[in-house]
Amino acid sequence: MKQQNIGKYTLSAADLLGLRYDNSCRSVDNVFCMRCLLWPPQAADWPTRHRYYGWPDSATVDHVVSNGCDVVGVAHRLCRQDERMGKHQWRLSFSRAEIAVLNSWMPVQQIVYHMLRMFMKTERLTDSTSNSGSATLSNYNIKTLMLWACELKPRGWWTHDLNVVRICVELLHTMAVWLTDARCQHYFINDCNLFDQFEKSHIAQVTANRLMSITRAWFCQWCIYDYVHKCAKLCPSSVLSLLADFSTKMPSGALHRVDCLQHALSAVVKWRQDMLRQLTAFNFWLAVNSFMRALSCEPLNLRLCIRYMRLGLVLQPKSNQVVHFVTASVLLLGACLQNSARLTDRRNVGCFSYNVPTVQ
Repeated sequence: MKQQNIGKYTLSAADLLGLRYDNSCRSVDNVFCMRCLLWPPQAADWPTRHRYYGWPDSATVDHVVSNGCDVVGVAHRLCRQDERMGKHQWRLSFSRAEIAVLNSWMPVQQIVYHMLRMFMKTERLTDSTSNSGSATLSNYNIKTLMLWACELKPRGWWTHDLNVVRICVELLHTMAVWLTDARCQHYFINDCNLFDQFEKSHIAQVTANRLMSITRAWFCQWCIYDYVHKCAKLCPSSVLSLLADFSTKMPSGALHRVDCLQHALSAVVKWRQDMLRQLTAFNFWLAVNSFMRALSCEPLNLRLCIRYMRLGLVLQPKSNQVVHFVTASVLLLGACLQNSARLTDRRNVGCFSYNVPTVQ
């Protein structure tokens, strides 16, 4: 949670907006990577393979290929114990390509991806098991499942019967088949099997059986009690009371329960939208203040401003408002420096004391 110092007090977004959140520990992995401007030969078939339903479109494919990929200093799991390979082996990363194609998803596809990740996490299907000590599935497997589904399924499969529960259950069954066959083809590299370690794996088969047994009714119950309820716990008590009405009604009041659930979901969505607006305003204020404090600590010059813009040291580099603010600051500074240079050259009057080195 981001914090802002005001005098002797330390305020956070949770303090200012009254947010509730857990204090569970979150791990962060730092991995060194290098940019590769060329599309790797291992994925040479991806740009040209036939796509029956036109996803991703040619413009997205061209954009992905032109951006290249990255190589990261991570060894293959079978080589990590090797003294040499564990330190010097590198892996191709298609994070840039994945972001590009994910941005072309329809809203329903984005929702399904989020729901599948939440399901795998809450059901501990992507966590380490106490018996094996290794994870059965990973978030990357879910992403791979979604990428293939977006390419191999027609648009109508997603939109004709807009039922998130149906879509999620069918995709979970597909994952079960992949686990049974020990075959999860990498989306970009044809000859890379992400499930090669699951061949004749008892744990993988147990997970596959569990996924295949999921029905729409069961998944709908999970959505209500394990997802909506957890979201509502972050909301005001008035929203929780709507869910309490839903939970306490007897089966004979089924219609009233549905009405309570619809009202509760609408309240959760409205609260979330209100919080997003407030958080956007708070983060903008926080980023602007952080940027101005950083500028006040060093001599104000063009190199400093451009360095902040390039390295994205403002707190919200993807916020258009912050980008516009930093850009305006750079342009205003440039105008001041240019005016100062003119006054110094023509009148020999040093109105400004800025030091302007050559921008590299």
